[in-house]
Order: sequence, then C-alpha cells, then structure tokens
Amino acid sequence: MKHTILIVEDEKNIARFLELELKHEQFDVTIVYDGRSGLEAALASDFDCVLLDVMLPELNGIEVCRRIRKQTDVPILLLTARDAVMDRVAGLDAGADDYIVKPFAIEELLARIRSILRRVSGDKQTNILQVRELTINLDAYEVLFEGQRLELTRTEYDLLKLLVENQNRVCTRELILEMVWGFNTDVETNVVDVYIRHLRGKLQTADTPYIETVRGVGYVVRT
Repeated sequence: MKHTILIVEDEKNIARFLELELKHEQFDVTIVYDGRSGLEAALASDFDCVLLDVMLPELNGIEVCRRIRKQTDVPILLLTARDAVMDRVAGLDAGADDYIVKPFAIEELLARIRSILRRVSGDKQTNILQVRELTINLDAYEVLFEGQRLELTRTEYDLLKLLVENQNRVCTRELILEMVWGFNTDVETNVVDVYIRHLRGKLQTADTPYIETVRGVGYVVRT
C-alpha cells in the first residue's frame, strides 16, 4: 500500500516539484497552498506524513503544526528558511517530528521522510534493518555482522544506519554530512571518506563489499 503525503506549501513551483518527485517514489500526494486549508486537510484525512512550510498565508505553519498536534499524531516535517533558527525551534516545540532547511536536496528530503515513516510505524519489524549478513537492531542500537556483534562508535553506527536505510540509493557526501554530523557542522566531506574506510575495515567479507563508492558522488549499500 502506498504511503500518503500532504504537502502544505504556498510556492506552487516548489509544491509541484515535490509532488513530481514524491510520486516518482510511489507516494500518493495531496497539495494545499495555505495554512488554513492545510489544517483542514490534515484533520480530515489519515495522511502518513505532512510536509509543512513555515511561512504560509491564512495561518502560519507553526500554528498549523500546533493545532494538528492537539488532535493527531501524524508525522510533521517542517520546511524552513535557512536563517529561521527560531522557526525551527518553535516548530519542534509545537510538535513537529523533524525539519529540513530550504534550499534542500530532494535526496535528503526523501531520506528524512523514510526515516520518519519507519520511526512511527507500529510494525516492530521495521526496527530491524538487514542487508545480506548485516543486521541493525534500531531499538537496541546493535549491529550484527555474520552472526557476531559489531563494535561501532556512535558516528560509525549513524553512518551505517543511514546507508542501510537507503540501500540501493546513492547517498552523497553532502547528504551524509547533513544527516550524520548535522547541518551546522564544520566537518569537511573528506571526513566521510575516513569513516567509510573504518566501516569497510569492520565489514570485511570474501563476497561483494557492502559499501560501494560512486565516484565523484558518494556511497551506496547494495543488496
């Protein structure tokens, strides 16, 4: 069954772009262009996720988020301006599950949506990620490789989790920096390469390597 996404975005070119990309990823998409319509739509239907712009006509996104959260636990991902730190803080305080800063790469948005959907799913099997002989137990923060517990640092764990969550999808170095080290990090992209080498050293196998380099772009875990 397809996941359903509500987009609340007053900039129609952005809304259309998001619609096309999400439909390409097999999501069902509904779009509204102002805060009051967004609130009504979110409360009228059972969406799997709401993409909510902060700066909206009729009713701003923070207030929409607050009112939605009073009545439903639907996951809310805020779309915020790059310099609007207080908007991000206010949105999270109002009950948003996550935020992404404009302008953003569509790959990052999709990764955040998938992460949210897994996190809120009532199916406990979604808390187990697996690729071949590699298993990640998200509840226990435990990684098993060929039946043995793998000792990882927190950063190594977060990096491996991101790659496995997006298996068969290339993660750019920039996306990895954002998702693992955070938006305001001063870490250079070559640090990603260093941690990839660490992980490869711990995932040594006689078969096909788990982490593949896509030259000039980033990395991908293949199934």
